[in-house]
Amino acid sequence: MALPRGAAATAVGRDTTWDQVRSLFELRPDRIHMSGLLFASHPAPVRDAIARHRDELQRDPASYISHERWRLEADTLNAASSYLGVKATEIATTDSTSMGLALLYSGLKLTSRDEVLTTTHDHYAVESALLVCAERTGASVKRIDMYRDPATATAGEIVDAVQRGITPATRVVAITWVHSGTGVKTPVRAIADVVAGINRSRDPGRRIYLAVDGVHGLGVEETSLVDLGCDFFAAGTHKWLFGPRGTGILWGRGDAWPITRPTIPTWEPGVFYSLIGWRERPDIGGGQLMSPGGYHAFEHTWALGSAFEMHANLGKARIARRVHALNSELKEGLRTMKHIRLATPLDPSLSSGIVCFDVEGMPAEQVVAALAEKHVIASRTPYRRQYARLCPGLLTPGDDVQRTLAAVRSLV
Repeated sequence: MALPRGAAATAVGRDTTWDQVRSLFELRPDRIHMSGLLFASHPAPVRDAIARHRDELQRDPASYISHERWRLEADTLNAASSYLGVKATEIATTDSTSMGLALLYSGLKLTSRDEVLTTTHDHYAVESALLVCAERTGASVKRIDMYRDPATATAGEIVDAVQRGITPATRVVAITWVHSGTGVKTPVRAIADVVAGINRSRDPGRRIYLAVDGVHGLGVEETSLVDLGCDFFAAGTHKWLFGPRGTGILWGRGDAWPITRPTIPTWEPGVFYSLIGWRERPDIGGGQLMSPGGYHAFEHTWALGSAFEMHANLGKARIARRVHALNSELKEGLRTMKHIRLATPLDPSLSSGIVCFDVEGMPAEQVVAALAEKHVIASRTPYRRQYARLCPGLLTPGDDVQRTLAAVRSLV
């Protein structure tokens, strides 16, 4: 039974069925949607929230901005804070993962004696932001392989590679939680423990900071940011979380924010008013300082809280179980096919919602095109090594995995 339209559709909870969750979205029913990692369709609670703010901005934009902006932004940050398990003042709002990473890395207070350790598996957004940092500060960037073969990667192999890559010059370790190029989920907590161990024997002024591109774990995994153990976490919220398009978050520990500086000045009232001489500068959190000022697509930013609340109401653990079960079903089916080579580990502790694979004799681009002809919407990895990619998630009906496997099986 579908949930009713309108405001009642926002009343999701732990007894809401997955078919009812799917009914909150306006996805084309004639396609099997297996590319949710790219860009989300807005669910009814998010659509309703966007429309509500848009209508108010249409009717009286000056009054709504002047009188409601900071209350609405506080509501968004409080919803994010509750979901992520961190302080609201530690969270900056951004437009995307790429913006969050750029704000973090381009502002790092490093020198030519410092090094950033990253990997060969990270996204262009990480690489390009670190290039800006290196050009501005003179710091060096070192890239390591975390694993030789993603399909057989182990947590021990990954953690050992990071530990061996750290040198006395290392000040930042920049990694990705779930690799969109292979589907490998890195053991961030174990890496954080290694970094913490090294920091205990270092001068506080040479502390190592662990920064994570977390976009493909957020909205899938139940781990809180505190449990993850990193110092910084950047993620777009318009993918697995189903947030408004053009939204994201950048989080940092309260004691970690001083290693970076804002690239775009904040319009947080206390800071703004202190600069023009109306009041003394307040002691505010690093997230508030890092949120870019200016005018944005406010109806989307202010509607973001509804996406965090929807996920929280459905239950983080329940969501994680569902997504992992669908992906395990897909991987188990693919590995029985002789013309398929899986690139993503079977082990759920080393994978999440992304499954990468090769079809013998077919380039990834051709695989995606062939599946599209069978009404399966797949994607390919935008990296030097290309794979076809399927991503079952909360919007995947119970029989869509088997229908997708049948489509892949026919690609001989």
